[in-house]
Amino acid sequence: MDLTLLPEHRRGHGAMYGGLNHGRIDMDRLRTVLSGLSLPRFDGGRLVLAVDVSPWLRSDAPCSAERLFCHVYGRAKTASQFIPGWPYSFVAVLEPGATSWTAILDAVRLGSADDATAVTAAQMRGVVERLIAAGQWQAGDPHIVIVSDAGYDVTRLARVLRDLPVELVGRVLSDRVMRLPKPPRRPGTNGRPPKHGPEFRFAKPETWPEPAITTVTDTTNYGKAETQAWDRVHPRLTHRSSWLDHDGELPLVEGTLIRLKVEHLSKGRNAPPVWLWSSKTGATPDDVDRFWQAFLRRFDLEHTFRFAKQPLGWTTPKLRTPEAADRWTWLLIVAHTQLRLTWPLAEDLRRPWEKPTASDRLTLARVRRGFRNIRAHLAYPTRVPETVSYVVRQMSRL
Repeated sequence: MDLTLLPEHRRGHGAMYGGLNHGRIDMDRLRTVLSGLSLPRFDGGRLVLAVDVSPWLRSDAPCSAERLFCHVYGRAKTASQFIPGWPYSFVAVLEPGATSWTAILDAVRLGSADDATAVTAAQMRGVVERLIAAGQWQAGDPHIVIVSDAGYDVTRLARVLRDLPVELVGRVLSDRVMRLPKPPRRPGTNGRPPKHGPEFRFAKPETWPEPAITTVTDTTNYGKAETQAWDRVHPRLTHRSSWLDHDGELPLVEGTLIRLKVEHLSKGRNAPPVWLWSSKTGATPDDVDRFWQAFLRRFDLEHTFRFAKQPLGWTTPKLRTPEAADRWTWLLIVAHTQLRLTWPLAEDLRRPWEKPTASDRLTLARVRRGFRNIRAHLAYPTRVPETVSYVVRQMSRL
């Protein structure tokens, strides 16, 4: 690998693979250290977390264990496919403003027998509890916001994590059908009272009641952003999928349903509406704007995945065992964290065709480009490797 040829890497090519195959990393201790570092915050000191899965594709390694079929999007809308690999679930802290920086806090490799919702719930619980133990959240602080895409069962996560100071915001598909709150019971009505209200079909506006909240915001990239919100909207749960093993009567998981419509996307393309569901009930107009703006910042995690796979070479090593892949993944998280912490010390070493950038707006790639000048002033965590001649001289003295 090209990494072993750099002067900063003081081990050979074989030593790197040997360390990944037989080395040890205290991942629990590393998770605790990452939770205690300086983290970006939104207005009011609020923490916003994002969770998503990124695959390490290994289609050319049929002998590698614990590979799963990972969903990969192609260049066309209908060109998605499934390729064998190791999927990893990442949790990162998002940063406000026009930036692509994130603070990765955790990474878990999904196994063949794992329930994705259960693994995500346990992962988020561990992250939030470590943040509370590190003093990142204290009583009286605003709740931590967790944003996710449509691949997650956000209502299930809201139910499992209801004892934590978190607010979940997730995208839901546009063909969903939810339920409105049940109407008030009229005097003199006999029979069992209904548990659910009328249907709310996303694709049929005639089933929509008057929204409880309507907001309009002028944005720089998307033009006018209009939102409609309905309170106490919930899905009608059944004993299927993640609720199959639930004992007793299924719960009623209510939240705020948000319909976001922007004027245009980048390059003037038309934008279909986006449906979001939040676990918070009784939301205010400020809460609704905060939810959809936090969801848009979730796409910064995609830039983190691209930076990890391309400049940092996350999926470059040809590792055979998933345990070695876990060690290399955590080494990449440490490297990404080190770049984030040294961001204020980096200078803009731009190429001739690049525009100048202020020091507080440097991208991940530009900070990595100037890290060599910073590295000379940092301490080495490892000892100098012993050369072969040194080992021979020591053995000759015996």
